[in-house]
Parts: sequence; structure tokens; C-alpha cells
Amino acid sequence: MELVTTQGLVKRFGSLTAVDGVSLRVQRGEVVGFLGPNGAGKSTTMKMITGFLQPDAGSASIAGIDVAKDPVAAKRRVGYLPEGAPAYGDMAVGAFLEFCGRIRGLRGGRLNDRLADMVDAVALADVWNRPIETLSKGFRRRVGIAQALLHDPDVLILDEPTDGLDPNQKHEMRALIRAIAPGKAIIISTHILEEVEPVCSRAVIIAAGRIVADATPQELTEPTGKPSAVFVTVGSREETVVSRLEMVVKGRVEIIERFDGSTRVVIHADGTTPDPIGLAAVLAGSGLPIEEIGLYRPKLDDIFRAVTTGGNPTLH
Repeated sequence: MELVTTQGLVKRFGSLTAVDGVSLRVQRGEVVGFLGPNGAGKSTTMKMITGFLQPDAGSASIAGIDVAKDPVAAKRRVGYLPEGAPAYGDMAVGAFLEFCGRIRGLRGGRLNDRLADMVDAVALADVWNRPIETLSKGFRRRVGIAQALLHDPDVLILDEPTDGLDPNQKHEMRALIRAIAPGKAIIISTHILEEVEPVCSRAVIIAAGRIVADATPQELTEPTGKPSAVFVTVGSREETVVSRLEMVVKGRVEIIERFDGSTRVVIHADGTTPDPIGLAAVLAGSGLPIEEIGLYRPKLDDIFRAVTTGGNPTLH
């Protein structure tokens, strides 16, 4: 079931077009990583989907409910963690979440059950009675996640959900997102690429207010479904490494990094199936100190940089 739909969303601030025709569809069970550099339009798009900003053009709907025409009904179906996780700092964690639950219409046993669920799910027991303003950034982020989940929404929109969390807390947050994902449509807005591959079924990349890529993380890094290049590590940092390789191999050679006296390059197969074993045999007689050969799979951050800047996805 399609739970989030946007069509041609546009938002301008004076002469700046922050979002320029964003169309997006998210089904129940999908976790979509919404990626882009700072200022790309991620947060503005999230605010239009959740009804916090009115678009200048286009539309957004939640479970078929038009956000502009029936904002209250649409917002009932959404849990939203805004950037910065704003909260009432002088309130204790438990009191704040009880307040959030009541505004969401929760009462009595149902409210108590959901508060207890949040204590366990987001690990808030140690700070339950502490004022929010005294908490670390990581704990404030957890409180923000708890208020977004409290009413068990169909759609969960998280703006930088792991911001401020330590590695263990990030692991716990990813596990929580994976656990609740089958019953919800989740959009995670982030510029931290390591958040995408562990939890997201799709990656949507936005740059200058426009969507420039929409695919699974694997499709982005291996668009043909299989590796199309080989990496070679040569025990030399000499400038002649590339030219010497080009004399003995077929395909385009690019340096991807230099480190500790070595150079790592990518050799593109140029439409043929890469063959590391055959390449190793060819290079054995080249006189180059070959340290390592293997199939090359570009990292997601390479792809991100390429599609947001127009660069080459194999270059670091």
C-alpha cells in the first residue's frame, strides 16, 4: 500500500528555489533513505510532506489523504522527528512524552502501555525523570524518536535520526528501525551515508532541490547487477604507475587512493566482464610490485558525490 505520495513539490524562499519538482512514492514496508548534501532541500521536503510548510506548487498525501486539504487527518498518520529534535527543555522526559501522547489522543491504559513501550524501545529508563534540557544530545534525540513513535503511526519521517548518538546507540537505533519497518513507510533524511545501507531498502538522492537518483543501495553501487571493474594495489607511489599499467592492460585506469607507499587503481573493463585472475597473469610479467587484485565495487559515498557534483563515481 502506498502511504506517502508527493507530486511535483516546489518551495521557494525569495529568489531561492529550495525544492524544485520533487515526486516521491513510498510503500508500506519500505525504508527510504533521503540523501543529499547540506542545503539540497531534504528538510524542506520533509516539512512539506508533514504539513509544516505549504508548497508553492505540487501536492503531498499521506495514506491517500491530501496534506493541504485535510492536514489534521494526515498528521494523525505521521510520526515526525524534526531536525534538532525540539522539545520543552524544562519538562521531565516522562512528563513530556505523556503530554505528547495526550495531544495525540492517547488516554488511560493505552497511553500507559505506549509510554512503557517507549521506555524499552528507546532505552529511556535512566533519564525518565530528568529535565530534557539536562540531557546529552544523544538522549535528546532518543526523546524525539520516542515522541515520533508514541502513537504508532503508519508513516515515520526522521530527519537525521542518529545525529549525536554514539556507535552503540546508532546500532540500537538501526535495530529499532528495522524492527518496526514492515508495518510502516519510513523516510530517513540524512547526509550520513553509513546510515543508508544497514537499514534502507531504497536510496533517493536530492541535489539543488531535485531528485537525481532513486534506486536500491545495491543498484546504485552496481547498476549492471555485477561488478564492472577490477581494483589493483601496486606497491609504488611513482607517477608512472598508471602509464605502466596502461601499457599492459585493456581498459581505462584511474587512481582511487595512495597510501603507505602504495597506489590503488581501478581498471574499467569497458563493457567486458572483469577477470581478476586473467589480469593477475598479465600483470605478473609487468615488473610492477602487485600487492592485491580484486573486483571493484564503488562505495555509496562515491556514487553520492558523483550524482550530486557531476564527478566520476570511482574517484576519491
